[in-house]
Amino acid sequence: MSDAPAVRGAVTGAGRGHWALLFVLSGNMLLDAVEVSVVLVALPAISADLGLGLWAVQWLMSGFALGFAAMLMLGPVLSARWGLRRLCLTAMLVFAAASVVGGVSDDTALLIASRVVKGACAALTAPAGLALIGTTFPQGPRQRRAVSVYSLFGAAGFTLGLLLSGWFVTDSWRWTFLFPAPVALILLVWGIRVIPRTGRQAPPRLPASLLRNGPLMRSALGAASLNGTYIGLLLLVTFRASGELGWRPWQIALALLPACVPLAVSVPFAGRLVQRFGTGRLITAGAAVALAGQLLALLRPDPVPYATGLLPVLALVGAAFVFSFAALNMQAASSVEPALRAVAVPLYQTGVQLGSVVMLPLVAAVLSTTDGYRPALAVIALVGALGVVTACTGPREGRRREPVRPG
Repeated sequence: MSDAPAVRGAVTGAGRGHWALLFVLSGNMLLDAVEVSVVLVALPAISADLGLGLWAVQWLMSGFALGFAAMLMLGPVLSARWGLRRLCLTAMLVFAAASVVGGVSDDTALLIASRVVKGACAALTAPAGLALIGTTFPQGPRQRRAVSVYSLFGAAGFTLGLLLSGWFVTDSWRWTFLFPAPVALILLVWGIRVIPRTGRQAPPRLPASLLRNGPLMRSALGAASLNGTYIGLLLLVTFRASGELGWRPWQIALALLPACVPLAVSVPFAGRLVQRFGTGRLITAGAAVALAGQLLALLRPDPVPYATGLLPVLALVGAAFVFSFAALNMQAASSVEPALRAVAVPLYQTGVQLGSVVMLPLVAAVLSTTDGYRPALAVIALVGALGVVTACTGPREGRRREPVRPG
C-alpha cells in the first residue's frame, strides 16, 4: 500500500501520457530486477536436470551480473549515439529474444550466454528509463514522484523474482527463462507508442579524476561488498536448503523473503532516513549489520530451527540493505559535480555488479572444493569485514574533500 500515493501523485501531476510512459519504464525496470533473482531458487533443479555442478550452474546468475557490469559504461555512449528511445526499444527486443533462446536450450554455454545478453540489456534499459524520466517529467515534485515509483518497482523486483522462481520450478525451471519474453514484448509494443524521441548529446567521457575520487571509489567498493556477500550468502542458503535440508523450491523462496522484503518496503522512506542520519552513519551501520548476520551464520551450531537460525541471519542482511542501499547511491552521486554524474553513476553501478561477479564464483568454488559450508561462510564474512573497514574510513575523508569537478 505504500506505493499507492506516489502512483496517484504521478498520474495526477504528469497527465495520462506521462503516466503511460512511467508504466512502461517502471514495468521494464521491474522485469530487469526480477531477472536478478528469478533463477536463484531454480539453480538446484537446473543442476540436477542438466547434470551441472555448482561451479557451472552459478554462472547463470553471475553471467547476468557480468553482462550488466560490462555494458553499464557503454550505455551512455550508445544512448548519445542512437538516442534513448531507439536504445531502450532495441534492448527490450533483444531481451525478449534471449529469454526464448535460454528457455528452449539444453546447451550450458547457450544458457549462460542468454543470461549474459539479458544482463547487458538490463544495463541499457534501467539507466535509460531513469534518463527518460529526467527528460520527460518536469523538475520538482512530479519528477521526484516518478523517480520514487520507478525505484519502488526496481526494489520490489528481487522479491517478486524469488516468488516467481519458487512457483515456476514446481512445473519446470524453463519457465524462469521463458516468462519474461511475452512481458518484454508487451512493454515493447506499448513503448513504441509512448516513449518519446530525445535529442542526441555528445557522448560522455570518463575523466581520470573519477578513478582517483576516494569517496566515489569507496562507495563502489562498499556497495560491491554489500551486494556480493548478500548474493553469495543466498546462493549458499539455496543449495544447502535444497540438498542437506531437502526443502522444495517454494519453501526456499518463502524462507529467503526476510532478506529482500525490508528493502522493498523501505524504499519510499529512504530519503527521510538519509536526511535524518546522513549517508556515513547509515553506510557504516549497514556494513556492520551485514557482518553481524554473516558471523551469526558462521558461528551458530547445527542443527538450528529456521526461526532461531536462518531467519535472524536473513533479517540482518535485509536490514543492512535498508540502512546502506540508498545511502551508498546518494554518497556516490554527491561525490561529483552534477555534470559528471552521467559517467560517475554507471561507474559506481559497475562496482556494484562486480561484487556479484566476484563473489558468486568464489563461493561456488569454495563450496565445491571443501567439506561443509562453513569455509564459504568464512569467505563471505571476510569480505563483509572489508566492507565494514571501507565504511569506517569513508565519512572522515568525505568531509574533507570537495566533489570532483569536470576537467
